[in-house]
Amino acid sequence: MLEACESKWDIVKNFVPSWFASVMGTGILAISSIMYSSYLPILNDVAVVLFYFNVLMFFAFIIPWTLRWIMYPKNAFADLKHPILSSFYPTVAVAMLVLGSDFINIGHSMFIGKIFWGIGAIGMAIFSIVIPFYMFKSDHIKLDHVNPGWYIPPVGLIVIPIAGSLIMPHLSGIWYELTVLVNYFGWGAGFFLYLALLAIVIYRFILHNPLPSTLAPTIWINLGPIGAGVIALLNLVNNSSFIPIKEPFYVFSFLFWGFGLWWAVMAIIMTIYYIKNLKLPYGMPWWAFIFPLGAYVASTHLIYGIFHYNIIDYIGFGLYWLLFGLWAITLIKTAIATYHGYPFKGH
Repeated sequence: MLEACESKWDIVKNFVPSWFASVMGTGILAISSIMYSSYLPILNDVAVVLFYFNVLMFFAFIIPWTLRWIMYPKNAFADLKHPILSSFYPTVAVAMLVLGSDFINIGHSMFIGKIFWGIGAIGMAIFSIVIPFYMFKSDHIKLDHVNPGWYIPPVGLIVIPIAGSLIMPHLSGIWYELTVLVNYFGWGAGFFLYLALLAIVIYRFILHNPLPSTLAPTIWINLGPIGAGVIALLNLVNNSSFIPIKEPFYVFSFLFWGFGLWWAVMAIIMTIYYIKNLKLPYGMPWWAFIFPLGAYVASTHLIYGIFHYNIIDYIGFGLYWLLFGLWAITLIKTAIATYHGYPFKGH
């Protein structure tokens, strides 16, 4: 056990920011399971088990994450200024936002959901300023550093209204106004940042070297802003009393979802290409397979709920099983690697 580590304190010293991507992925899998329980009722029970497991994971990870800032601040700040690792820092805030949704939808606790959402939204707002600020003032970022992991800060902002819009009807006065402002800030800032970064990342894909094999799973992250964007927009529109005509937003969501279907096919093809022609070694970036696909699966069910085209829900249910399979494989590989201490080796 932990034979790859020189010391057990390496767990804290080298606790990379991306660990919370596993909480994000497990949380969205739980929500997707509830959505598709109409096909298979046992998925309701699966969702509850995933929910409790996810809460345990979050509190298990927050301890070394916090200790690292106290005991090894140089390492923590080095990752915050790193052109690739820094984009994974917001996963802790996004994990809290996803848990907020889990508590509301699965745990049936609006009170705890509000707490997780509130802290997650504040954290996400801070990360959305700090990380781009370090990038904007940096003089050592190269085209090699560009990767879809850069979408994580915009994704985090877009995720804010997913639970936040469900909280809006339960508030009044200044708290209601503040929550509306935060939700619309999150979607607006996240969506337009995503569009800007999308152009840069596709520029890299076309005019530069292929992504290194370790970062290949990040290709799937593009489904994150699309899937989360559709869910957040639909939740916002349905819970905003000041939007009397909702159909144009529904149509836009359908169009946005269509772009996601194209990207899902492209991500599958690119992953097969890496497996056959290059390689796809296990690493923490494998969690990039999970949350983005989960968000897209959940958005697919919501689109079906509006337009009632069965083929859309069949696509979603098929992708749900791909999601479940990828989650199970990634979880097992992560557990084995963690037992041996590989994720905590110095980098």
